[in-house]
Amino acid sequence: MSFVEIETASQPECWRRAAELAGSQAGVLPVAGERVAIVGCGTSFYMAQAYAALREGAGQGESDTFAASEFPFGREYDRVVALTRSGTTTEVVDLLDRLRGVTRTVAVTADPDTPVMTAADDVVVLDFADEQSVVQTRFATTALTLFRAHLGLHTDDVVRDAETALAEPLPEGLVDCTQFTFLGRGWTVGLANEAALKMKEASLSWTESYPAMEYRHGPISIATDTTATWMFGTAPEGLSEQLLATGARWVEGDLDPLADLVRVQRLAIARATARGLDPDSPRHLTRSVVLTDD
Repeated sequence: MSFVEIETASQPECWRRAAELAGSQAGVLPVAGERVAIVGCGTSFYMAQAYAALREGAGQGESDTFAASEFPFGREYDRVVALTRSGTTTEVVDLLDRLRGVTRTVAVTADPDTPVMTAADDVVVLDFADEQSVVQTRFATTALTLFRAHLGLHTDDVVRDAETALAEPLPEGLVDCTQFTFLGRGWTVGLANEAALKMKEASLSWTESYPAMEYRHGPISIATDTTATWMFGTAPEGLSEQLLATGARWVEGDLDPLADLVRVQRLAIARATARGLDPDSPRHLTRSVVLTDD
């Protein structure tokens, strides 16, 4: 088995541990009423999108999301949360350095022996969710589980849904599709973005992602009998019927959306394997992006 297969399968247990850990993070993670920015790069950026939408939707306070390289230094925040699996990503470490003494920061990472440990004011270490594969699976979903539990939005049902997502067969015929579109609403837009990235990284698939209501505004034009559209959460009324009329495949599960992302991870691995690719080592990618001055 590849590393990413092993790491994908371990997610239910990682989520249980993250949910337990969340109870001890009072004062470390943002508290209600704070104005917060959440930053990351790649997968971490998309998990930040999901967390920001969940936090603001729960009435916890204004929550913005930025790619670490695009942070607006002219804005004021009570706290900045940075997600970085490796703890070495250049844009994240540079941002934390610039915010030191100006804005309180907290980093969520998988590696306790990296620069982020001293760059941030507070750190949450999810070392039990660290990964050997370049492709992120369990760290990303475990970090989001930590945030959901801290917001009071995690339940044991979510873990059971993840176990179901790992056990049930994937929808027939998906591996052979030529293009994939992932849709979300609210916090699941971030999941849709991550699903598209995962398929692209691991299997070099043509993928796109959109807020669900935006799909009608142009993107549906590429739907054919060889494409698939995957909805995270409940679809807008009439969208599935409109999509099915094109002849394309429609996927809409009844699992918790985070557990549904596990199904996409499995699909990405299966498609990579079918194409003779190594899902642990995507083309042109490394585990961490560290920039150096020439």
